[in-house]
Amino acid sequence: MKISQDLKTQVDPTKTNAQSNNGKANSFQHAVSQEKHKMQEAQLNKLLNNLQLQGEKVARVRSFKDLARYKKMVQQFVDEAVQYGLDLEQSRSWNLNGDHRKHMLVKQVDEKLIQLTDDVLDEQKSSIDVLGVIGEIKGLLLNLKA
Repeated sequence: MKISQDLKTQVDPTKTNAQSNNGKANSFQHAVSQEKHKMQEAQLNKLLNNLQLQGEKVARVRSFKDLARYKKMVQQFVDEAVQYGLDLEQSRSWNLNGDHRKHMLVKQVDEKLIQLTDDVLDEQKSSIDVLGVIGEIKGLLLNLKA
């Protein structure tokens, strides 16, 4: 009985294609994730710039319409930042009471908005005081974004 030496070892092409396709899928998911992150950053920056412009308008004009628009813009920014943050990381820092750090910042932003409303209503307050509160709100929003 003669054993044929013509037999050659062959690599199964379906296995190599599956491995390369899996690598391509992971790189595609990574690219999509990066683009999503860039778009969310751009959206937050755009909202922050619009907030700054509206805040300056509130300090100049001091109308309730502009104040309401500013508050709505702050709410929209906070909603976007919290949604964006929760998409990126599920766990954040917790304080000793078990409170989430972002919730504390949202509470502080709310308190500053109340103070801003009081300052706009008080005609004795100067525009510089109003701009100071608006600056504090912007700082809190930047911390929320980070």
